[in-house]
Amino acid sequence: QVQVVESGGGLVQAGGSLRLSCAASGRTLSFYVMGWFRQTPGKEREFVASLAWSGGNTYYADFVKGRFTISKDNAKNTVYLQMDSLKPEDTAVYYCAARLGGNIRYASGYNYWGQGTQVTVSS
Repeated sequence: QVQVVESGGGLVQAGGSLRLSCAASGRTLSFYVMGWFRQTPGKEREFVASLAWSGGNTYYADFVKGRFTISKDNAKNTVYLQMDSLKPEDTAVYYCAARLGGNIRYASGYNYWGQGTQVTVSS
């Protein structure tokens, strides 16, 4: 089993930046995929980005391409989501998730979830 804990959310003005962190523990992550999702009230959780721990291939949702970057630190077992050029519509609770297997973009395919961290972008 894998435990993931997010941190780094907060309040930022439009155009600003935040970096979210996701610390993973419990298993070697070599065969895991780490994903970031976000959710706003009344909406389904939506895919933001994902990274395969081994090999490092990444996927991004179209609405964050060129603005967000997912990366990892092997030594710290941590995945990051660097968010630049933030927009008010990026306001959401951001969740980190992990799955054993292929790199996929739908939330139901991820088994392990963090508690979420709030990101608020003011206009």
